[in-house]
Amino acid sequence: MPFVVLLLLFFIVPLLYMVISSFSNSGGFTFVQYKTVFTNSYILQGFKNSITLSAVSAVVALVVTLFAVYAMMRFSEPVRERILVISNLTSNFSGVPLAFAFIILLGNSGLFTLLFEKWGIDSFSSFSLYSWSGLLLIYIYFQLPLSLMLLYPIYYGIQQQWKEAAALLGASPFQFWRKIGIPIMLPGIVGTFSILFANAMGAYASAYALTSSSYNLVAIRIGALLTGDIFAQPELASAIAVLLGVTMITAMLLSEWSIKKTRRNL
Repeated sequence: MPFVVLLLLFFIVPLLYMVISSFSNSGGFTFVQYKTVFTNSYILQGFKNSITLSAVSAVVALVVTLFAVYAMMRFSEPVRERILVISNLTSNFSGVPLAFAFIILLGNSGLFTLLFEKWGIDSFSSFSLYSWSGLLLIYIYFQLPLSLMLLYPIYYGIQQQWKEAAALLGASPFQFWRKIGIPIMLPGIVGTFSILFANAMGAYASAYALTSSSYNLVAIRIGALLTGDIFAQPELASAIAVLLGVTMITAMLLSEWSIKKTRRNL
């Protein structure tokens, strides 16, 4: 009963209110909010930026952690447990503290920025933490520990007997992973990607603390419409939030379809 009450008060009721608000204005029921979203190029740009940033950060984090978890499996169990504890702690380091930490390290007067200038390293002179590349770096940072913890159990599905049998039949390690390992892990990899994508799409605090409203993202646009520099537009913010939710649900459904198709092929 407490769980049902919590679910109703903090999930169902706000969700219903958001959907109802997206179809209303001072004159009553209307579709004008959704018409505004699909005809406003600035809002559409926000969706494009958010989808691109989320997809790229999810792919990069997924590729890096695939190799990282493979390397982890060569360590002893106590070492792997310590790495997972550190990853769990790191995954909770996000939002404003994460943005502040990156500003201290890589901002215009950050520690590494000043060191690179002092050492005469010009490779990073064009890098700006407050641009798309800076946001991508932060997104990858908080995606990595989550991806690692999600991928770690997947490797347990690869049994040692399969590797030994493949080796006896003359298969190289590369052939084993290409023909057996990766296909078996593929449903879990696709599911992990969908979770990482949704996690990045909903991120707000880090991006806002780093760029404020200078970079157009859907989450920042929703926050700006709710607070309002001149006047708030909660109905339009609700419509954008509903479409953001539809985008994330669509990504999850595509992931589920891909997982089922992969399992049938196996």
